[in-house]
Amino acid sequence: MLPLIKVFFMAQIIGISGSLRTGSFNTALLRAAGSLMPDEAELAIESISGIPLYNFDIESAAGIPDAVRKLQDRLEHCDGLLISTPEYNNSIPGVLKNAIDWLSRPADEIDRVFGGLPVALMGATPGAFGTTLSQAAWLPVMRTLGTELWSGGRLMLPKAGNAFDSDGNLVDEALRERLSRFLRGFVEFVDQD
Repeated sequence: MLPLIKVFFMAQIIGISGSLRTGSFNTALLRAAGSLMPDEAELAIESISGIPLYNFDIESAAGIPDAVRKLQDRLEHCDGLLISTPEYNNSIPGVLKNAIDWLSRPADEIDRVFGGLPVALMGATPGAFGTTLSQAAWLPVMRTLGTELWSGGRLMLPKAGNAFDSDGNLVDEALRERLSRFLRGFVEFVDQD
């Protein structure tokens, strides 16, 4: 009789913060998520800081910038995408929308990069209402790109300055537990795919 071999699946999740600020609450939230990932998953945080403003003239003359192409390739080979989105003026942050617009170029790359990709949204803000409107504004964008948006959990962090210390470490234990549950739910969703 042959011994049973247990196959262990390690989900590769890419995390993107929608803020470029050094002390960003959304980047801090992603770092906290990296330390709280379930054992069967790992989070690699990628930066959008090297992505230029979208301009079709740039795309026509020089093609897709290297920073975009590298992130497209990372997304193609990952198992899920975790976006930590700020909320600016009751909607999505321009810098993150710009990155997503570049990542969907040329249009025939959309399915390779985003088609069927499990995506979860979370967000932190210093304001009192969380990132409800920003997360809602991402829904039609994610639908258009053909992603599989996970709707099994929500994580919106209002008054984020109270949840992190001056070094950006998560110090709110209740949020730590909420974030752990959120990540477990998303990883289970990714595993089903």
